[in-house]
Amino acid sequence: MKGNHMRAYVKSDADTPARLQVMDRPSPGPGQVELQISACGLNHADLLMLNGRYQDTPPLPFVPGMEVCGRVTNTGLGVSDIAIGTRVAAFVGHGGLAEHGVFDASRCVMVPQSMSDAEAAGFVIAYGTSHVALTHKVRLQPAERLLVLGAAGGVGLTAVEIGAALGAEVIACARGSERLAVAKAAGAQHLIDSDSAILRDQVKALGGADVVYDAVGGDLFTQALRATNPDGRILLIGFASGKIPEIKANHLLVKNISVHGLYWGGYLKTTPKIVTDSLSALFDLYRQGKLCPHISHILPLNDVEAGLDLLRTRRSTGKVVVTMT
Repeated sequence: MKGNHMRAYVKSDADTPARLQVMDRPSPGPGQVELQISACGLNHADLLMLNGRYQDTPPLPFVPGMEVCGRVTNTGLGVSDIAIGTRVAAFVGHGGLAEHGVFDASRCVMVPQSMSDAEAAGFVIAYGTSHVALTHKVRLQPAERLLVLGAAGGVGLTAVEIGAALGAEVIACARGSERLAVAKAAGAQHLIDSDSAILRDQVKALGGADVVYDAVGGDLFTQALRATNPDGRILLIGFASGKIPEIKANHLLVKNISVHGLYWGGYLKTTPKIVTDSLSALFDLYRQGKLCPHISHILPLNDVEAGLDLLRTRRSTGKVVVTMT
């Protein structure tokens, strides 16, 4: 939309579903940039936010959409290191499902020329989460056995890919042969169908897990814990199953297992250098051809509700991206 107006997907109040509407374009304040948004990556957290259940749900009204790619169209006072016209990706927290948005310049990173807008829009959170989790939190080592739960989902698939790139032996657990095929293409060496196999027995038969990457929760976490080797590490990334598991502390004690929670966005508030260093390393891996983002669906803004439903019903693999055209 031209002029001083734009389309955006807005959650206006707690009792009314979000909907597309026309609103005024925002203007950047000090330290901010305005982006003409080309694409926005969808995340499970967007669903939680729309239901008022996310830890960083903004006050109403708000526009969901946590990560974007776009071009800088205006800059606020004090912004001198990002020129107008620069193409950037950004973790923005919310505001991404709109044709324009105003965000902190410090959240923006330049995009490799070879990376498409859709790839860039779905890259930052999923790859950033898995890279920080595996390299900073648990320091995954070559030849360690990495079990990834939800291995075909938005973050799980990146954990498979990054784990394989780091030299780990990757076990992918996902629902159905089609989703497992996606995980295999990303570098998984062993495949477990969560619908037709007892996870604990299958993982133990492979020698047990040294590191567990869990974005699912529920019963799969319990089974994975029982299949974790002594001195193993478990990463809690999210609870896509809707069930937050309870951990029996005596199991951790007896096997010297450590459990690590990871909220990637929290590092932006406490130690942002961890995030910026990670993204720099990830973009280098992309330039070297070692990462190949998987996007199962690219939808226009008019179909944003269909995109969110793909996440809600777990029918997507990798990322779902919404474009503003």
